[in-house]
Amino acid sequence: MLDSIETGVAPTHPELTPATVTMGDRSFMQDAGGRLVPTDLVKPEHKLEDQTVRTIIGHALELNGRISRFRGHTFDDVNSFVDLLAERYGGKRGGKKGNVTITSYDGTLKVTVQVQDQLSFGPELQIAKNLVDECITAWSAGAGDEIRALVEHAFQVDKEGRINRAALFQLRRLEIDDENWRSAMIALGEAIRVIGSREYVRFYRRKDTRSPWHAIAIDLAQA
Repeated sequence: MLDSIETGVAPTHPELTPATVTMGDRSFMQDAGGRLVPTDLVKPEHKLEDQTVRTIIGHALELNGRISRFRGHTFDDVNSFVDLLAERYGGKRGGKKGNVTITSYDGTLKVTVQVQDQLSFGPELQIAKNLVDECITAWSAGAGDEIRALVEHAFQVDKEGRINRAALFQLRRLEIDDENWRSAMIALGEAIRVIGSREYVRFYRRKDTRSPWHAIAIDLAQA
């Protein structure tokens, strides 16, 4: 079977480099080091692997483009609907920051658009961390154990260099009667920077109005 594999099949997407290069009357395949290897010297299983990868990636690029266009059309459709309501009623349907949910008339289909702020943290974050450390040091060991664990979790940086935002916001909700703690929370609040926003769209369906909603997954990991 492998001996019958033919290379030189046109890729399914124009961005993909052809599997073979023809120079004169000879056909070559370029390897990962940039060298041109005569096609007849390439093992059949390597030709099959190359062809399989190019076919899959071609379909993936096509699907990626379709999903991107679908996402754009979805936002356009929702925004057009909201604009129509605004024109008719003089107001907007949905919550703040552009969040909106639209539902089918029978209540079994739902589209939700959410706008989420993208956050960063300024140098005040380190000041807040130092003040919090001072608080924990000043408190008795027994009284501060749980809060110490929460603080260490909140200020921990993950492999991508990101701070645990949810845990930081949880710290801000704690009511602690300590001057340094209050100063730390002020510094933490001033460290937050909104550097942009991102829109998310989610799709849901259910059998009837008494049934729970189920997300319609557009994700290879959940499909």
